Amino acid sequence: MPTSKRLSHSASGGGLQRSRASAGRCRLPVVLLLFLSILAPLLFLAGRSVRAPIYSDQKGVSNLSSKQILDWKEQPAVQKLKSILTKEVIDSIVASRDELGPWSLDFFRRNHGSSSWQIDELDNSAQSNVTAEDAIQTVAGAQLKTSQGTSEHDASFHVSSSKDKGVKDESAENQLPDSPAKLARRQLREKRREKRVKELIQHDNEALVKLENAAMERSKSVDNSILGKYSIWRRDNENENSDSTVRLMRDQMIMAKVYSLIAKSKSSHNKLYLELLNRLKESQRALGEANADGDLPHNAPEKIKLMGQALSKSREELYDCRAITGRLRLMLQSAEEQVRGLKKQSTFLSQLAAKTIPNGIHCLSMHLTVAYHLLPPEKRIFPNIENLENPNLFHYALFSDNVLAASVVVNSTVMNAKEAEKHVFHLVTDKLNFGAMKMWFLLNPPGKATIHVENVDDFKWLTSSYCPVLRQLESAAMREYYFRADQHTSLSASSSNLKYRNPKYLSMLNHLRFYLPQIYPKLDKILFLDDDIVVQKDLTRLWSIDLKGNVNGAVETCGQSFHRFDKYLNFSNPHIARNFDPNACGWAYGMNIFDLKEWKKRDITGIYHKWQNMNEDRVLWKLGTLPPGLLTFYKLTFPLDKSWHVLGLGYSPSIDRTEIDNAAVIHYNGNMKPWLELSLTKYRPFWSKYIKHDHPHIRSCSFSQ
Repeated sequence: MPTSKRLSHSASGGGLQRSRASAGRCRLPVVLLLFLSILAPLLFLAGRSVRAPIYSDQKGVSNLSSKQILDWKEQPAVQKLKSILTKEVIDSIVASRDELGPWSLDFFRRNHGSSSWQIDELDNSAQSNVTAEDAIQTVAGAQLKTSQGTSEHDASFHVSSSKDKGVKDESAENQLPDSPAKLARRQLREKRREKRVKELIQHDNEALVKLENAAMERSKSVDNSILGKYSIWRRDNENENSDSTVRLMRDQMIMAKVYSLIAKSKSSHNKLYLELLNRLKESQRALGEANADGDLPHNAPEKIKLMGQALSKSREELYDCRAITGRLRLMLQSAEEQVRGLKKQSTFLSQLAAKTIPNGIHCLSMHLTVAYHLLPPEKRIFPNIENLENPNLFHYALFSDNVLAASVVVNSTVMNAKEAEKHVFHLVTDKLNFGAMKMWFLLNPPGKATIHVENVDDFKWLTSSYCPVLRQLESAAMREYYFRADQHTSLSASSSNLKYRNPKYLSMLNHLRFYLPQIYPKLDKILFLDDDIVVQKDLTRLWSIDLKGNVNGAVETCGQSFHRFDKYLNFSNPHIARNFDPNACGWAYGMNIFDLKEWKKRDITGIYHKWQNMNEDRVLWKLGTLPPGLLTFYKLTFPLDKSWHVLGLGYSPSIDRTEIDNAAVIHYNGNMKPWLELSLTKYRPFWSKYIKHDHPHIRSCSFSQ
């Protein structure tokens, strides 16, 4: 047994030796395996740790310095960040690797990535071995590097200086080109920016349109009468209470006058009477001509206070309801009489201003008259005299003593005519303006059109025995009606006839329109024009209008009730009531196409003479030419389209601009003629643009544009 034991022992020892020998033989591969499995990842991590300093070195920071920082502060920083960051944050970092790959500071520096972005075709293989701990360590290293102020300052100075000089210190191999993901994001940002700009522009346009529409709606609701009160010279802006103090002072003055009259009637209140008079004078001086509170002096509140004290004292001592009511009634009646008198004076003065010849027109007439009489007789003849009686041409009749107004009518007609050589103008004026009218058109011929000027005094057939109105104008009754000495008493007595006391009714030029066949016996049709009109379109189509057997073609004016027959005629007279309809539609003079053949056939001039003789005492109508025209052409007037003739530019400021632009003729009927200073400013340019402002005579007479 001992022998066997020793054999087995020796055998086992030999086996052990063999095992050790075999173990010695296998130790080298195991060491290599351990080296590859443990040391290789450590080397890889070390290489990754060295990469960040190298990248920093590209920006001006030394590799050695960064390496030292990571060596002695890496582990404490990582531990500190782990203690700061929550488990949820670390889990989210780990989970984001499924989409963008493992995080690292280099990855963010190169790609500017975001955990919420989805980027197509992103190669994540380069970051496949980087863990969440690596990302935390990298962030820690970046924060620690930021703490090194001197190194970072030097690096930033180096970068900024290189940018300012425009020199690239980095080599081509260190420059990182933009990745496809970065380019895609840049394009997306540009598209979003363009889209936003378009939305802002569209929003601004829509907002602007809304503001304009709102402004127009507000402008419609603005009261023009209130707008007219505004003035930049006012001390305060216009508002509904801007004159409350002024009205208070006026009310106090009225009551002070009432109490002063009552105190005067009682001898025991002389002291109060004198005090009220003094307060009245002070208030009148303070009020002056003020119409707004801003116009009052600074001591106005003091005057109001003193007046209030005097009125309070008067109310305690003199108050008598019946006496005060009677005094107020008397004051009201007196004020009404004053208002009526002022209205009559205003009517008279406005009529006078409307019919007065402006200095410029008078100056022009004088200059032209002198020039005409200095002209040799052979140069006073107009060309194309053979056209005056040609019925195939377009003939116009114009009767005026206003040179400037007549020139505007002719110029506007010719400038808007399609065939000016076919237009013939027949002008008739009085003896006083004949030379001036003729000289103007000799100096300023109307292009290719024909023109002829005549003197009404040269019509030998026009006598008082033939013409009733001429006989009436020469009568003593008519002279007294116009020139009676007690004009001032008539003004205070009645103003109903003031507008008929017009100098134009004394001129035969105003009545020549009823003698067109006698003046132009060889013409078939003629267009009558007033001198206060402006032609804006070609009028030749008027000659081709079928008047359907009527004599007069005119635009009706019965859009409003006061333009019907009962406005112009006295229907209390049996002759008028029996022959005419009070609701018949009126029409307008100013642009009328007359069929002279029908005129002669129906003896229109004879009808006019008949009614004119019946109105010798002015019982059928007042003075004027429209009322006898309505009677003469009753049921003989063809209504023209309203666009041919737009009226009211001489009195109405509310005519639609579209109507004016579409009108063939615009008419300044009314007192506000365009050549007067009281004309409506908004309508004046339609007339003044046909004046030759560069003409020497116009410049010398200082006509305003």
